[in-house]
Amino acid sequence: MVTDHSKANDELKSIASNKGVQLPSKEPTTKWSSDKGYMDAMVKDHEKDLAEFQEEAKTGSDPDVKKFAEETAKVVQEHLQMAKETQSKLK
Repeated sequence: MVTDHSKANDELKSIASNKGVQLPSKEPTTKWSSDKGYMDAMVKDHEKDLAEFQEEAKTGSDPDVKKFAEETAKVVQEHLQMAKETQSKLK
């Protein structure tokens, strides 16, 4: 998952740089007290991210960003499925 996220971040940074767009930098601020809490957050975050990528792929105006969103949505969908499977195993 880390490899996929790093690859997507690098690709998005490249697209933004080529278009003269400065991306915001944001560090995670959430702390988890349990594996279940972490996985609950991962499912929630991936559901939100998937919806946003799918929306951009569908309605975005920049062809490069739309393509990036469409390709990345597929990976996010896979991660969401993995997160849900892991979440279901935790009590």
